[in-house]
Amino acid sequence: MESPAIELLSLASQGDAKGLELPSLDFAYLGTRAIVGITMLIHMFFAQLFVGFIVASPLLQWWGRRRGDDRMRRLSKAMDRFNVLTFSIGATFAGMFLVLIIGFYPRVTATLFTHFLWLFPVLGMAAMGSTIFFLYLYHYRTRRRSVLAGLAAAFFILIWQAILTGVDTFMVTGGGAGESLQSGGNLIFSNLGEAFGSMLNPMFIPLDLHRTFGNLSWPAFAVAGWAAFAYGRAKKAEDREFFDWAGSMGVLWGTTFLLLQPFVGFVMVLSLKLLGYGAAEPPVSGPYHRLVGAGSESFTSNLLYINLLMVVGLFVLSNLAMYAGAGRNPEARGRRSIQIFGLIAAAAGLYSVSPVAAWPFLYVRYIMLLIMVAATVGALVGYVRERRTFVYGSQGGAYRAALLLLGVLAVATTMGMGFMKSNSRAPYTIYGQSGYRVSSERPVTQEQILTEP
Repeated sequence: MESPAIELLSLASQGDAKGLELPSLDFAYLGTRAIVGITMLIHMFFAQLFVGFIVASPLLQWWGRRRGDDRMRRLSKAMDRFNVLTFSIGATFAGMFLVLIIGFYPRVTATLFTHFLWLFPVLGMAAMGSTIFFLYLYHYRTRRRSVLAGLAAAFFILIWQAILTGVDTFMVTGGGAGESLQSGGNLIFSNLGEAFGSMLNPMFIPLDLHRTFGNLSWPAFAVAGWAAFAYGRAKKAEDREFFDWAGSMGVLWGTTFLLLQPFVGFVMVLSLKLLGYGAAEPPVSGPYHRLVGAGSESFTSNLLYINLLMVVGLFVLSNLAMYAGAGRNPEARGRRSIQIFGLIAAAAGLYSVSPVAAWPFLYVRYIMLLIMVAATVGALVGYVRERRTFVYGSQGGAYRAALLLLGVLAVATTMGMGFMKSNSRAPYTIYGQSGYRVSSERPVTQEQILTEP
């Protein structure tokens, strides 16, 4: 008895292949790119919180034990519980994303899997498996303060992040001008070498650092927003005191890592610019030109400006939160310095995104951004000094509002940046590879199967 596959091939060879041709895949109303992008953004929301919390939880556990601070241990346990409860949600959307790209983009998915086989899925899934093992070891042995298991989980999830970043940056850059995607050799080590060469493209290190700092920054702001919301619902004095303290910690660590983002972000965009695609080739020759709209307006260039607005908003709100939080002691001298530095940061940031940002010369925008960062450093130093005198449990309305807005804006910013980065490689799924387009692909037909040697 013949299998269904053999029967299909037999029919195709007899001239009935026309009736068996598979149509190109598309998704009604939203379109292929939209449904894939939405699925990935939902996964990113949970995945980035997972990375940030899995790094922070054992560090807080260790720090709290050294200082005898029960609040740190409580926050550490809350982060760990969140990761355990929501891991399956992020994994579900990751699996759905994988199903979608296999169905909508079969050629590019198969080629990427072949090209990066020994990095992803082999080494990548080994790192993820190790992360899950140490995560649950840490979770179920929390009472015994198994900090080493938590740090091991953090180490392996950062390895996983680096591998995926390598594949992602290769798709954005195409490996650089003049490069072509290789299918990989038959030998293990030659295939592994090609994969490493593709992963270590000029954009890889800046984006991996950008993601690492971002995954430690915006989840901290999310903690601040959650703490402000939970404070309003708390009934007990000890709970209000804890949530007030947790909001302060979120502002402190979120702002600290936010200060690093503009620098690694600038290096990342510069690496795109230096890839070597000629700007004279129509319509737009490289991912950098697509990103900034060089030579023509593009939807991505609008996203770049929108994301710059949101980044400036994060700086302004973080300064506002530090100033409002320091209002616990209105007569403290340090609060005045926070106010002055915060006003300088806000004025410089708002000028950098204003319509007159190029006046009196082109690079004023970047100078204003540097002033914004430097002033925020000054405000942060003053805030750290004032935190030593804080008595928690009495949040003001303006402070809570700033924390809630920080949490919401941080989520919007990281989602917008992820979308902007991926859209910069359009019209290709792998930039510069004409065989792999953004539009959905037609699956392999029976004629192609029969003509393969």
